[in-house]
Amino acid sequence: MSFSEKIVLITGGAQGIGKKTAEKFLQEGASVVICDYDESAGKATIEELKNEKVEFFKVDVTDSTQIEHMVGSIEDKHGRIDILINNAGITLDGFLTKMEDSDWEKVISVNLSGVFKCTKAVVPIMLKQGAGVILNASSVIGLYGNIGQTNYAATKAGVIGLTKSWAKEFGPKGIRVNAVAPGFIETGMTAAVPEKVLQLMKEKTPLKKLGKPEDIASAYLFLASDHANFINGAILSVDGGLVI
Repeated sequence: MSFSEKIVLITGGAQGIGKKTAEKFLQEGASVVICDYDESAGKATIEELKNEKVEFFKVDVTDSTQIEHMVGSIEDKHGRIDILINNAGITLDGFLTKMEDSDWEKVISVNLSGVFKCTKAVVPIMLKQGAGVILNASSVIGLYGNIGQTNYAATKAGVIGLTKSWAKEFGPKGIRVNAVAPGFIETGMTAAVPEKVLQLMKEKTPLKKLGKPEDIASAYLFLASDHANFINGAILSVDGGLVI
């Protein structure tokens, strides 16, 4: 599964699933660009990866100007973008009756509008190439909802709608669009979750364990590869059987 000469852009790539995804693609020979709003984490990741084929941009995915500057810089340097992984996301959980408008708007802005803005900036390059792969981060929460996550569930359901619409819109142009819907994954977000709750998550999952970032990274790697060249508009659940 070689990605040599492929240019991969990963949003939210400085840590967690995004970071592990960058590692996977680098191992397969790709040139990887990671962007993240957290500059210190981004620089630390670049230092840790120690690979001349990875670079970092400090970008807020809610800011179209920053996105367009990054995409223009990538095109100037590499002449193409082959794979876009819209991985950036946040949570600001709370029951509906206690959720502030600002918590709703911030999550929508990052998790949904960020996917729209990044894809809108990259698609013209893929259209010129006549080829490309766009992968979006959804969630089992977007498929089935969850108590206390109104804003997050709405964004991840919205990402599914974007994915299916773009698969129809850009499929005839040689661009495949798919999404991954992770279940409970061990990341920085879950590190702050009480052990009692983590145990409950494990019990709800038929495999009786939490997923790891590399499980999601491997799904991205497969969907971006030629092995998946007839997969378009799919939402791949990577959840240990959670929703069976």
